[in-house]
Amino acid sequence: MDTSAIELNADQLRVAARLGELVDRRGRPVKRHRGIYLHGRPGRGKTMLMDRFFASVTSNRKRRFHFHTFFAQLHTTLAASGAIDRAIDTLLGDADLVCFDEFHVHDIGDAMLIARTLDALFARHIVLVVTSNYPPQELLPNPLFHDRFVPTIDRIVAHLDVVSVDGPLDYRTRASHEGAPTGFVAGRYLVRPAAGEVEAGLSHPGVTSCGAGDVEVAIDVRHVHARAVDGASIVIDFCALCGTPTSSADYVQLAQRFSNWTLCDVPRLRDVPPDWAMRLVNLVDVLYDADLQLTVSARVPLTDLVADVALPDISRTASRLSELTQPDLPTIQLPPNLATAVV
Repeated sequence: MDTSAIELNADQLRVAARLGELVDRRGRPVKRHRGIYLHGRPGRGKTMLMDRFFASVTSNRKRRFHFHTFFAQLHTTLAASGAIDRAIDTLLGDADLVCFDEFHVHDIGDAMLIARTLDALFARHIVLVVTSNYPPQELLPNPLFHDRFVPTIDRIVAHLDVVSVDGPLDYRTRASHEGAPTGFVAGRYLVRPAAGEVEAGLSHPGVTSCGAGDVEVAIDVRHVHARAVDGASIVIDFCALCGTPTSSADYVQLAQRFSNWTLCDVPRLRDVPPDWAMRLVNLVDVLYDADLQLTVSARVPLTDLVADVALPDISRTASRLSELTQPDLPTIQLPPNLATAVV
């Protein structure tokens, strides 16, 4: 994404100036400089600002990760190396600048690994830039576990300057806004009510009405059923992907194989179990960060899709899906042999 021509608002200019303090006049990271933790609501330009800054850094000793991708790689590397320090050395090499996009903590098990990762990064005096929808004090919001993460929050605040990026406008909801940053390469949001659908049936614990496809797609030693696969294109039902125990690491793996995605028959998220809805949140995060093409064929308009859903990060998902064009007519452009797969 070329963001060089984007006109920044006053809040974004302030943050861009703060990021600029992390590099010297030659564009190299200032050693042992305090990092920056950027937080704010979805669509305010946090990722865009971080990416502009990252591109301006002239050093080759820099790394940029989406947090889902980093965590997936960390788990794999940790399993192979057996030690968190060795795993981090493998992933970061000689980096003196690391950028994490969409930093979040919702699970206590992940929280403990995140704490160890941050401690290792701080010990190396790596310049760290983080974007998040949450201020540090709201990480791991579950009251059952939050207190256990407070020491890590304190270390974040001790090592990073906490900076808000929270202007009044969600730029993703303003498709006509000149210069608004975009995430998905292309895509559409199509409303296609399911024929003969019984809405209440979706929330039943034993729902098995998912229209599994005929094409098996392997994920390590497991597989999911897609409607169609053609080269780098995949057409798959929401139920077949998000209604099974898939993880963000699985989506990262699939995103490396497929660049053109069509997700079919997406219901209102309040009508499905919370873990299904959370998988959609994670899937959209992974595809968005990878700048892949996504078409969503849903049963209801976007506003109804996410309404009354009490899930972490659902507002970010709504913001990101709002970038997809929503044509007046339910048409879709797919490779010819895939066109009949979307119903």
